[in-house]
Amino acid sequence: MGYQGQRPAILPQSDLDDRENLVSEHSHKGKACRQSAAVFNVVNSIIGSGIIDFSLVLLIKGGALSGTDTYQSLVNKTFGFPGYLLLSVLQFLYPFIAMISYNIVTGDTLSKVFQRIPGVDPENLLIGRHFIIVLSTIAFTLPLSLYRDIAKLGKISLISTVLTTLILGIVMTRVVSLGPHIPKTEDAWIFAKPNAIQAVGVMSFAFICHHNCFLVYGSLEEPTVTKWSHIIHVSTSISVFISILFATCGYLTFTGFTQGDLFENYCRNDDLVTFGRFCYGITVILTYPIECFVTREVIANVFFSGNLSSVLHIIITVAIITVATLVSLLVDCLGIVLELNGVLCAAPLIFIIPSACYLKLSEEPRTHSDKIMSCVMLPIGAVVMVVGFVMAITNPQDCTHGQEMFYCFSDNFSLTNISISHFQLTTQLSILNISIFQ
Repeated sequence: MGYQGQRPAILPQSDLDDRENLVSEHSHKGKACRQSAAVFNVVNSIIGSGIIDFSLVLLIKGGALSGTDTYQSLVNKTFGFPGYLLLSVLQFLYPFIAMISYNIVTGDTLSKVFQRIPGVDPENLLIGRHFIIVLSTIAFTLPLSLYRDIAKLGKISLISTVLTTLILGIVMTRVVSLGPHIPKTEDAWIFAKPNAIQAVGVMSFAFICHHNCFLVYGSLEEPTVTKWSHIIHVSTSISVFISILFATCGYLTFTGFTQGDLFENYCRNDDLVTFGRFCYGITVILTYPIECFVTREVIANVFFSGNLSSVLHIIITVAIITVATLVSLLVDCLGIVLELNGVLCAAPLIFIIPSACYLKLSEEPRTHSDKIMSCVMLPIGAVVMVVGFVMAITNPQDCTHGQEMFYCFSDNFSLTNISISHFQLTTQLSILNISIFQ
């Protein structure tokens, strides 16, 4: 098995903090990328599909202490084959389920975009979610996922980040123009309710990029822990800021009616939001390949000692994407997918495993800040995982997939239909935003 064939690259302890090259297969000059490209890869991973940057830096420190070059080899070195096998399952399932959720979003979002094309029958199968998922997979996500070097996705991730900024502008615009017309739910402004732990699971899903950590680190030119810490601080700060804005604006607009997929809340006849849906669909498509990279690498490490021939590379990539596509064609409710993936896969990958590895490897005193934070993170992760799973099963989110919200019907026309002049103004503003970012 690949487990037996792994060869951790152990360097002298004095070199670990400054020059540790944790991904040897990406270390040569042809596969190196600038720090800016790595930032966009991390931001893209966090937003499509981060958490406290401490956890991300902790992983790299653990790799440095153990002389290992992947998340799997780090856990293998620390906890042996049982830990390695558990981590491999989690590290495969998280991005794989994320790929399924991205397909769901792509189908739901772009189908509403194409329905707005004049003269197109909304019931046409060629603009249905199933056809769109298959088409986007064949035309875009599969070709992009066939790349062997993650550094080549840096520019694509930059495009995704820019589009995310445009989407945020649209969501913020609709807080002002649409929010006052949407009735507020009862107890809308209570900070937290008993099922708040479910939100932690969803946030864990939204913020994790640990499964990409070593891949992006290895794509750096002359990777160091110091350089990685800087990249993570910048990337996480940007991502948290954007995520908070999205969450705040979405909830201010729809309060308790907010869906797992925010764009499910907006009415189909909103032209500005239609443009936002298009940008969102493209963003998700561009994020998808990063997750496929991780699932493929896990399989390569477990079964092929980390090395895939060109033929195997293609076969495994096609197999992974085919299965993910088939599942996404059968599942259409995003909320439960996010919750379960968050509490079962993301929580251990974020909170539990990095902390456990560092606590076992580090020889720092117990009062060291890294050890204190690790001792705090580990039990938090365990609570989120157990309680979050129970609540996700016993108290699932409502799913209004593909349905117009009640305030979008003709009886409530005055709630959502904004004057033509206002639509023209907001459309012009969105066009102005595009020109600024080009």
